[in-house]
Amino acid sequence: MGLNILFLVLAVLVVIVVTTTVRIVPQARAYNIERFGRYMRTLQPGLNFIIPGVDRVNTKFDLREQVFSSRPQPVITEDNLVVNIDTVLYYQITDPRAAAYEVANYLQAIDQLTVTTLRNVIGGMDLEKTLTSREEINTRLRGVLDDATGKWGIRANRVEIKAIDPPPTIKEAMEKQMRAERDKRAVILHAEGERQSRILTAEGARQQAILEAQGDQQARILRADGEAKAIERVFQAVHANNADSKVLAYKYLETLPDLASGEGNTFWVIPGELTQAVQNVSRAFSEGRAGAGEGERPEGEAAEDTEEGAPRQLTPGDPAAGHSAARAADEAAELAAEAVADARKEADAAAAAPGRNNRQNGDGA
Repeated sequence: MGLNILFLVLAVLVVIVVTTTVRIVPQARAYNIERFGRYMRTLQPGLNFIIPGVDRVNTKFDLREQVFSSRPQPVITEDNLVVNIDTVLYYQITDPRAAAYEVANYLQAIDQLTVTTLRNVIGGMDLEKTLTSREEINTRLRGVLDDATGKWGIRANRVEIKAIDPPPTIKEAMEKQMRAERDKRAVILHAEGERQSRILTAEGARQQAILEAQGDQQARILRADGEAKAIERVFQAVHANNADSKVLAYKYLETLPDLASGEGNTFWVIPGELTQAVQNVSRAFSEGRAGAGEGERPEGEAAEDTEEGAPRQLTPGDPAAGHSAARAADEAAELAAEAVADARKEADAAAAAPGRNNRQNGDGA
């Protein structure tokens, strides 16, 4: 019985010695060991042994990169405005012994160092530059923290400004300023758009007027060329077909009414050639009627013509002058339609005459 109790006590002592002697350090951790209150060594990750009752673990550190977010700190800018700045620090412990024995509280030290550095840096900047120079502020903060925390066994990997909060009145004024700037830009852009629109409209109207003038010019040139060619063809047809004076006189009389066809024509001057043209047409009609009358006249009836075969001349005092004039007018009215038809037939025959003349010339040859 006594032996069993002894073995049990020895086993418990062994377990206690083993548990107090063996130290298992996790990965990315570091333990500082003190012997009789003095720093002895730092345990690395893995299985480690210490002397029970002599060595003890003083501090434990996490060697991974860590994040420390400070509280918003009031900072005065160069233009005497108070802004609250919130920073974020990314740091890593590189020397556990220095982090434990060189500084009492490294997080508090880093926080206070960040605040003082921010006040020094931002104190030389106005509000607008502070809001737009975050990268410069971060770089200067990191340089100061690296110099100060190096001897503490801590490395500041990155410092970021999380927020810069100006006073509410300053925010409202900034919003008004930004709104005014945007309104100004909108008005300028609108004015530029209207200016461009008017310029383009004027350019379009100018191009349209130029094109219309060019089109009108081309149309008039083509129309004049067409009329010239038409007149030239008519002239060539008349001379080639050798039209007689009767057809020309009739066409002349047919063209005269067109001279008074305009709306603004209130005065018409009869040309001097009208009398000759009327005489030619009347003579043509008289010859046609005379030929028809001779065919129907009886053999014993004497002709009223003179010895030379010309029609009898009427004197102004002759009573038969009025009767002859009325009869000539009636005859002219009756034969107008026939004269038009005859003139058209003669014109068609004249147009077909060149081919016939050419054939006759060929046969004569």
